[in-house]
Amino acid sequence: MIPDDQLLTVDQVLEKLINSIEERNPFSLVRVGDGENIVLAQDSVMTINSVLNERWAQRANQDRRLKGVTLPNLTLRDQMVDAIKAADIVGIPFYNNDPILTEDRLKRELTDQVFNHFQIDPQSVCHTFVNRVFAQKKTFWKALRNKKIMIIGQWSEQAAHLLKEKPYKLNICMKIPFSHYDEMAQTLETIKLNKENFDIALISCGVNSVILAQKVAEVTGKIGIDFGKSLMFMVKEKAGLTHSSKRANIDLLP
Repeated sequence: MIPDDQLLTVDQVLEKLINSIEERNPFSLVRVGDGENIVLAQDSVMTINSVLNERWAQRANQDRRLKGVTLPNLTLRDQMVDAIKAADIVGIPFYNNDPILTEDRLKRELTDQVFNHFQIDPQSVCHTFVNRVFAQKKTFWKALRNKKIMIIGQWSEQAAHLLKEKPYKLNICMKIPFSHYDEMAQTLETIKLNKENFDIALISCGVNSVILAQKVAEVTGKIGIDFGKSLMFMVKEKAGLTHSSKRANIDLLP
């Protein structure tokens, strides 16, 4: 796989995103971290029992809304494989000094294992926390102004209220609540039916965001951004143009 110093920088990803916005081209950014790795590892590079013994899986199965998925779920795994293969840019962990707060074995090591197993070879890669730096950059939010923005996730209502105001001043045209994979089919149908009503989707639905972001580009020809926890962090005043934190700041990535 690509060494850390050859991953796209945040600004390089942002440039590709802005070009797609200006040219009105479909575009999808998806992100793979420890949770996505664990979903992909189900009955591929790990046994189901081994996956279910991981703390991430245990927490997911204890609270449906916490991770947005109940494991095992091989359908989600297969949908995720297809989405990553089709995405324009894929975020992955670093080999060294990775900022994800989990064990090293669940980061780039596991990404390489599952990508090799499923023969995933992304066309462009960056770090998986690119979304967290996007949230801190004026150029990102400026690119979204005067576009019709759809927000998907369990923080959609609070985030929409925040993003309509200064300093963002976005045109939030749609809010779709989403808390669990069970809502995937209906959400995809809603996106398809509203393809003329939005330009860009900011998606914060846990591991489900990988599928949704890629499907936005494929089904509607619009832009789908896997925005991770950034909306939650912004609502909690831990990220954004007026707030930052150890887990979301401008210096998190090159």
